Amino acid sequence: MAEQQKQDLGNSVDLVDIKEIKEKTVIVKDGSLRQIIMVGGVNFSLKSDTEQNIITQGYQTFLNSIDFPLQIVIHSRKVNIGKYIESLTARRNVEPSPILQNQIDEYAKFVEGFVQQNAIMEKIFLVVVSFYPSAGLPSVKSVSGAFSLFGKKKTDPAAIAAREEQEKGMFGENIAQLNQRVAQVTSGLMNIGLEATVLDDEQLVELFYNFYNPQSVEQTKTPEDRK
Repeated sequence: MAEQQKQDLGNSVDLVDIKEIKEKTVIVKDGSLRQIIMVGGVNFSLKSDTEQNIITQGYQTFLNSIDFPLQIVIHSRKVNIGKYIESLTARRNVEPSPILQNQIDEYAKFVEGFVQQNAIMEKIFLVVVSFYPSAGLPSVKSVSGAFSLFGKKKTDPAAIAAREEQEKGMFGENIAQLNQRVAQVTSGLMNIGLEATVLDDEQLVELFYNFYNPQSVEQTKTPEDRK
């Protein structure tokens, strides 16, 4: 399924700004970078007035400490009960009592029917941290073109290798700066009592797959399914 998701996401890349996903980072076609943090929710209404004030003040302090772009995304989708039904089926298969087997069957049918008749939604909270490199690198064409003035081919291997090595070094520096921003954000979120997890490559692929293939969300594992 993961391979199919990668292929489908690859087809979607032609229509969106994603160039590549690697090292927990979304590389955008304009050269900018993104890392995505999944944030656990908190039942604010159940907190006391004092706790609510502490959370609110902490959140204000967190926002005031950020001096770079942040995007907060709240994504709603239908609850995936596939794994839960599978666990009930597995429990039924090992249950020796016929009475309990029937009760498990009835309960599973009730849950499936209820979810089909009622749109039960869950929310995913995401924080997108961005980094925009201040200066771009010269293109392969311009680098190889400079060598062609001295009678070398435009596809000079040495020029291309130098370009690739320079790009690799710059990418590493950009990732390091992005990681510093992400560490600051996750630390700030955890300081106000929120769980914050940076999505890895596989989770990012699944996340965007579900975004661009909403009809398959209920049949696809989501990042929090692996928790």
